[in-house]
Amino acid sequence: MSTILFVATRGTDDPTMATFPFELAVGAAKEGHKAQIALLGESVVTMRDAVAEEMHGFGCQPLKEALAEVIEHEIPIYV
Repeated sequence: MSTILFVATRGTDDPTMATFPFELAVGAAKEGHKAQIALLGESVVTMRDAVAEEMHGFGCQPLKEALAEVIEHEIPIYV
């Protein structure tokens, strides 16, 4: 399978877009791809526990749940 790098650039200013790279990476990993996540700019703040606990975008799971799945699938996050 292929390696896919998901790049995140959004943070607390857009919780929905900030959560997508994590959800997409998990989906790719479930399909057998090697997923990776790179955080740039504002998205770096999503790694703070307090931010991840409170962030919940529209139409997606809370960020803390997405992060738990990223950890479960051992997807690397580059900051």
